[in-house]
Amino acid sequence: MSIVDSFYQSIIVDQRYQYILEGLKNTLLIAFFALFLGLSLGILIALIRNSYKETKKHKILNILCTFYVTIIRGTPTVLQLMIIYYVIFKQVNISVIFVGVLSFGLNSAAYVSEIIRAGIESIDKGQKEAAHSLGLNYLQLMRYIILPQAIKNVLPALGNEFITLLKETSVAGYIGIIELVKASDIIASNTYDYFFPLIIVAIIYLILTLGLSKLLKLLERKMNLHADVVES
Repeated sequence: MSIVDSFYQSIIVDQRYQYILEGLKNTLLIAFFALFLGLSLGILIALIRNSYKETKKHKILNILCTFYVTIIRGTPTVLQLMIIYYVIFKQVNISVIFVGVLSFGLNSAAYVSEIIRAGIESIDKGQKEAAHSLGLNYLQLMRYIILPQAIKNVLPALGNEFITLLKETSVAGYIGIIELVKASDIIASNTYDYFFPLIIVAIIYLILTLGLSKLLKLLERKMNLHADVVES
């Protein structure tokens, strides 16, 4: 059998490519909303922990955030996914896509919070002191002065986290979500041919990660250009 015939039998017959299209849709859906959740929650956690370090306020929230980050970073993503689905939402009729978004978003938030917190702490303390002398409170200081610089400084690290998040969605099949890897497994189990399903999925992941890397580099370049204009 030629390569073309093998590809046709494996992917085209019975419209098996539809599994890959559905897997791609679910992968992008989960990654996008988990990215939004992870970034939003991660920034909030970083601010709470930094606020406690700077002002000694919100002690209970700081303890909870520290505990959360420690647990999430100390356990495997797939284990967190399975606990959320099979334990926390065991008796609830809920969309597996929602569970995937929630699980990957909560996981990403822990790592994003540490990246953002490191970025905040990298900013010169003189800027904080100058802002306080001008009468800015903590939230105004973070919003207008510290966070924009911190995010710019840690953008490459955030980019790596987002790429990692995209690839980690490949374990979503453990709770029945048809993502890209699960789609390839379904096709292979029907055709007993793993070559084309796995190669196609690998190429799709490569295109997605390279495209995301390119976008992040463009964003970083624009932010650096804007910073140069402001300084001049």
